[in-house]
Amino acid sequence: MPRSREAACRPVLGLGMGLTVCILILVTSTGPGRTQDLPPTAGSPPAEAPAAAAPTPPSFSASATREVLVAALGFLEPRTLEAHSAQDFCIWGLDGLTAIDPTLSVMETHPTLPRTTVPAPGTAVAAEKAPDTSAQSPSILTVLQGQTVIFTQPIPPANNNGAWAELVTAAMQAAWKQSVTLRDAGPDALLQGFFDELFNHLDPYSRYLAPAPALSDRTRRSGDTGTVGLTLGQNGRTIVIAAVNANGPAWEAGVDTGEHLVSVNGRPTHGQDAATVQSWLEGDNHTSVTLGISSRGHRMTTIRLERTQVPPETVFASSDGPFTLLRVASFSTQTAEEVSQFLDQVVDEPGRTTPSTAPSGKKAAGIIIDLRGDRGGVLQQAVTTAALLLDHGVAVTTHGRNPLANHIWAVQGGDMTNGTPVVILVDGRTASAAEILASALADHRRAVVIGSETLGKGLVQVIGQMPNGGELFVTWSRNQAPLGWPIQGLGVMPQVCTSLGIDSLQAQLSALKQGNTLQGEAVQMARMARYPVPVTKILEIRKHCPAAIGSDADMDAARALLSSPAAYRAALESVPDENSAPLH
Repeated sequence: MPRSREAACRPVLGLGMGLTVCILILVTSTGPGRTQDLPPTAGSPPAEAPAAAAPTPPSFSASATREVLVAALGFLEPRTLEAHSAQDFCIWGLDGLTAIDPTLSVMETHPTLPRTTVPAPGTAVAAEKAPDTSAQSPSILTVLQGQTVIFTQPIPPANNNGAWAELVTAAMQAAWKQSVTLRDAGPDALLQGFFDELFNHLDPYSRYLAPAPALSDRTRRSGDTGTVGLTLGQNGRTIVIAAVNANGPAWEAGVDTGEHLVSVNGRPTHGQDAATVQSWLEGDNHTSVTLGISSRGHRMTTIRLERTQVPPETVFASSDGPFTLLRVASFSTQTAEEVSQFLDQVVDEPGRTTPSTAPSGKKAAGIIIDLRGDRGGVLQQAVTTAALLLDHGVAVTTHGRNPLANHIWAVQGGDMTNGTPVVILVDGRTASAAEILASALADHRRAVVIGSETLGKGLVQVIGQMPNGGELFVTWSRNQAPLGWPIQGLGVMPQVCTSLGIDSLQAQLSALKQGNTLQGEAVQMARMARYPVPVTKILEIRKHCPAAIGSDADMDAARALLSSPAAYRAALESVPDENSAPLH
């Protein structure tokens, strides 16, 4: 399929922007001092080669830990779906000490004796009958190693973030001094364990990423290295361009796959390995790099490109007979733009009429959007992609405790494909932003969803960057499809189910060609559900099309449906329209 080199995205959104909060605190430290070796005295034996210095074990930094905890508590408190205090978060999180070293335990006690009689750290505690807690002095937090108290301190007010950060830091420091297991695990493990245990009390998707994986994740989301968007391969001693990222400057300059990369900044590539030459292409953002490129039978041409951050390519196009297949691997910061470029080709290809000149009803043969295995990504990109295929309407609504989490994500601007039939393939791994796109197009009767029940991840995370470079992903809103049903837990019920076996699929397709639908009852039941949906009800609905890994049957069903206008129309209409759906 030829490539379009012009952006085709239009201003299509009428919506509020989502929030990403970054809390940045720079922490600096001085390096260790150096000692100077004295020269040997006369007559002394030759000095032996110095032994390799043992690596210095990591130390626990109270100040750095406190800063992360203060930032984290401040970020969590206004954003979690349910309200919790700093005390809740910290008591949960301190169980992370036990997860690392099972000899440690954390207790919240209500002593009946005056606070001055609380056992001092280092003393043994005998097992006693639980005291009467009817009239107590302020609560005490105690950390024990076995039966020995290693830390004890009065509990501060429940919502005093700073005091709780101080308390947790002091408890961690005391445990660090006493536990060899903690020291072997390292200081990063204390924070990881703290947040792991904290988020175990919230939902499956809130999480903490330590600095190194957080950096890698940021790079995956948006691209963080200055480059030109080329992937290189090798043919003998020649460097060959194996792929061109449509989001990069090389694509815009017309570089194509199969061409030879002869030089980089005048440096010959012949005889070099592909990985080495790939590194030559990278550098600081907005710096220039000169490439010498040749193709078979042509002289070398020189082009000068400016390096930039290039998001990963997420959309891959191909042809399947008369149909266009777009496989969307994930939703990154440029996914909608990539989809737009390929959709632009669908309406501009020779022999096809454009939306502005097409007679009423004249359309391309069909588009298949493959979301199988797509775990989602940037919510706004799913909404923008839906806007490329919808004339107008609500793509999704989000609902949370924080006012900034509440949005009606509405789209307008016009279907750039002139109503070309669309089929969406999903499976049990399709999640998050991919489910938003599928539900938006299905609920507006703009596409037919084929496959199995999707994962059912209908929760949205907001990202907060911590002072140490780590990141918190905190669930702060729930997604609701255009017809008012919750995506979380339910997933998207396909209009054509392929996970019930080939006989069931053939029966469904035959019925659709006659204007009937065998999946209609299951689709209606799913669309009528309203939050909160009991687990038993979710299981009852999902059993009508069990989640499964995608198969060739999905593509076979897509071709059959797009080849039969009657079947396609019947499948579209199995979803209730907005007038017959219950109130949200």
